[in-house]
Amino acid sequence: MSNPILIGKGETDLYLLPQMANRHGLVAGATGTGKTISLQVMAEGLSRIGVSVFMADVKGDLSGMSQPGNDNPKVKARIDLLKLSKFSYEGFPVTYWDVYGEQGHPVRATVSEMGPLLLGRLFDLNETQSAVLSLVFKIADDNGYLLLDLKDLQAMLQYVGDNASQFQTSYGNISSATIGAVQRSVITLEQQVGDKFFGEPALNLEDMIQADPKGRGMINILAADKLMMTPKTYSTFLLWLLSELFERLPEVGDMEQPKLVFFFDEAHLLFNDAPKALLEKIEQVVRLVRSKGVGVYFISQNPLDIPQMVLGQLSNRVQHALRAFTPLDQKAVKSAAQTFRTNPKLDVTKVITELAVGEALVSLLDDKGMPGIVQRAFILPPASQIGPVAPDVRKQIIQKSAIYGRYEKAIDRESAYEKLQSRTANLAADSETGSASRPSGSRKGSKPEPTALDSVIKAANSPIGRQIEKGIVRGVMGLIFGTSSRKR
Repeated sequence: MSNPILIGKGETDLYLLPQMANRHGLVAGATGTGKTISLQVMAEGLSRIGVSVFMADVKGDLSGMSQPGNDNPKVKARIDLLKLSKFSYEGFPVTYWDVYGEQGHPVRATVSEMGPLLLGRLFDLNETQSAVLSLVFKIADDNGYLLLDLKDLQAMLQYVGDNASQFQTSYGNISSATIGAVQRSVITLEQQVGDKFFGEPALNLEDMIQADPKGRGMINILAADKLMMTPKTYSTFLLWLLSELFERLPEVGDMEQPKLVFFFDEAHLLFNDAPKALLEKIEQVVRLVRSKGVGVYFISQNPLDIPQMVLGQLSNRVQHALRAFTPLDQKAVKSAAQTFRTNPKLDVTKVITELAVGEALVSLLDDKGMPGIVQRAFILPPASQIGPVAPDVRKQIIQKSAIYGRYEKAIDRESAYEKLQSRTANLAADSETGSASRPSGSRKGSKPEPTALDSVIKAANSPIGRQIEKGIVRGVMGLIFGTSSRKR
């Protein structure tokens, strides 16, 4: 069994138990109270015992984890305060990722993998527009058209819009105005990030769940400072990644330690303006993904940013200071205090506003799965570097990575865009041939113009069509959290 992970010191030493780390958690607190250091310490401890970690670096502060720390005066003071006689600085195995491909290995997903449910949120579509987007996915599936990148989606939208009358009987009315609204959303996303994120080669999750020669788990750091400029894209991307973990990893039940721990920073962005159906899906994946060996830790300024149905599943808690300047702030403090198991020696509502930087109220699960009594504690200092890594060092680590070259070059194979382009060219050629070989005004003997579904059988029965059928169907149905027939 893996050794417990020391997180902080209060009246007693506070340990995160590896076998309870997949019971999820919450790290909360106002800006500047020490949340990032808490993440760093937790990630280091998990890596030491062989657990891989994923974390988004929204401020650039986490990239230095690949390097040993140095004699930072604040770190030295914390070492002395907590009497950490065996403390030593060390760097950790890190893989850098970046949707834009600038500060890490590129991260890509196909349009069909993202699916209409998440794309609808990303495009900020209303109910009618979302329904039409789902129909477009269904028509693509029925025709065997691969949706890999945004030009595939744009081509498919154009095709459906131009042939809406042909689809009316099988799929219902499809408004050209609605198609136009979705097309404009696609263009907006493409200007932000879509030309980088959507496509192939798509991310292989196994590349994140790795260990170095010393047996330490890989710390996957996503450069998110630029991505955070479009908050909905950031939160939807992380939700997609979490859903992929649930979709692709096998059931493992309770383990001695997780396969991977997923830190979801700026968690409030996930829940802002999310429709009820999506909130229910999020609650579902958080509840079920632990059986896949994945722990999910939400990081937010205030526990009230997390819906109750999700908050109730976050068993390991690290609460940094909250401010109470307004009546609303005071209500938030009181609510946060009530989420802890009572400690008769602490007035939690009062203490939560008095905590120093790097100090927190901590409650972690014991070996029976019961929340520990909340304690006021100082979080340990990190062993790795605090703050960003130097650009040249980052570049060297990226180029020396075992996966370097696997994602750097985009692949653009035949998909919906190319097939629809070819279809249009063939129709034009047939039209010109027919016009030249018959008298004006006569259509006798001409080749019948293909209908919307002429190429279904050929495309669906092709090797590529069979290979991608499962992926497309998952996207079409919006089943980002597994198929309905999956045994739970």
